[in-house]
Amino acid sequence: MAKPKKTPRPKAETPKGFRDYFGAEVTQRTEMLRKIAGVYHRYGFDALESSAVETVEALGKFLPDVDRPNEGVFAWQEADDDGKGDWMALRYDLTAPLARVYAQHRNDLPTPYRRFAMGPVWRNEKPGPGRYRQFYQCDADTVGTAAMAADAEICAMLSDTLEEVGIPRGDYLVRVNNRKVLNGVLEAMGVTDEGQAADVLRTIDKFDKVGEAGVRELLGKGRLDASGAYIDGVGLAEAQAEPVIAFLTSKGTDAAETLANLRAAVGESAVGAAGVDELGQIADLLAAGGYGPDRIVIDPSVVRGLGYYTGPVFEAELTFEILDEKGRKRQFGSVAGGGRYDGLVKRFTGQEVPAVGVSIGVDRLLAALREKGRVTGHDVGPVVVTVMDRDRMADYQAMVSELRQAGIRAEVYLGNPKNFGNQLKYADRRNSPVAVIEGGDEKAAGIVQVKDLILGAQIAENATLEEWKERPSQFEVARGDLVAKVREILAAHDLDEPEWD
Repeated sequence: MAKPKKTPRPKAETPKGFRDYFGAEVTQRTEMLRKIAGVYHRYGFDALESSAVETVEALGKFLPDVDRPNEGVFAWQEADDDGKGDWMALRYDLTAPLARVYAQHRNDLPTPYRRFAMGPVWRNEKPGPGRYRQFYQCDADTVGTAAMAADAEICAMLSDTLEEVGIPRGDYLVRVNNRKVLNGVLEAMGVTDEGQAADVLRTIDKFDKVGEAGVRELLGKGRLDASGAYIDGVGLAEAQAEPVIAFLTSKGTDAAETLANLRAAVGESAVGAAGVDELGQIADLLAAGGYGPDRIVIDPSVVRGLGYYTGPVFEAELTFEILDEKGRKRQFGSVAGGGRYDGLVKRFTGQEVPAVGVSIGVDRLLAALREKGRVTGHDVGPVVVTVMDRDRMADYQAMVSELRQAGIRAEVYLGNPKNFGNQLKYADRRNSPVAVIEGGDEKAAGIVQVKDLILGAQIAENATLEEWKERPSQFEVARGDLVAKVREILAAHDLDEPEWD
């Protein structure tokens, strides 16, 4: 008789493109999102938590391939008797669900509707270093108004948000452009073919990397890149390229000069002139609110979401330098972006509904805060109440309860208390700042031992025997003074808010 085959054990590993987040990372993200939500709430935006799953039909316009809806997103077909069940998908952003929510509930929502949303999104794309299939986004949108005041407000709120979470003024810049101006430039060039227009816009997006000369080459016959490979150009005549060059070099010393240069770049184009007017309104509103060019600027080089945005576009760029994996200096780059998208809700209602919003890349912003030293690389653990006598567990639970009621994070050691050294090793692994010790003798005398684990580690690493004697890290205090002593130690190490520096 053949032996039954053993079922192989499952591999204990995360799926490709996904990762696990542990205590410190979750705490840091939660605290950052709390601060962001505070700014959004102050601006009058309401929280919305929509479903993580939408129908493919609702997401359809921006899927990479509607005929194969599980390409680009995580999708599946509902079971159905005739095999024609709906296709469902995990949301790939927070904006498409907003369009569905607004269309579905528009009769019950105020107009304009101002909402913010935070949560994970999923994209079925090839993962790479630092690129995951699940990541967090943090959005704020205003639906139902075409007023440029909404766009200006989003830019101001983005600026305030960056400063609130710890990016100081001077380390970031919110840059604003307008898709209508880009369309005006295309009109001035005489470019009407959609494919050629897309090639021109992609070339504009390379201005920061290749400069004016490189853009001229790419708009014409092409150019050799740094590796020596030849990149085919768009094939425009030199005269046709001039409006693009005028557009890309239109940034002046102030908003007024930039706007004047943009008017010249769009020529007789009505849509281009309308875009410049909108930028002028935004600039005036921001100036009135005290948001100067040290925070928000009109910048023609911003190109975003070519098939998505219909008006103003903006992005927040962090301007401080970091070292890349090869030790080279580079700017940190963009952490947020958005713009006006007046066609998204129309898919559901048949009527155009103006909307504008911004999305913050949560993981990138957290990485930036770590670079600035605004977030610690590790979490501070709880105070650990050790167990010297397992028959007196009630006494230890009473201690930890007092600490918790005083707002101090604390726990009782719940492992095998037989080896006291293992309890202190546990406290070290938990990154605990304090250990509380009460044996039989301490209980009889009405005292407890409070051990400053942070100071103890510092002394063990650096101090001489004489310094160790002068700076004790363990204190004997009356049982009734336990909470006060623990508070004193936490305050000495500036751990009143241990999760966030």
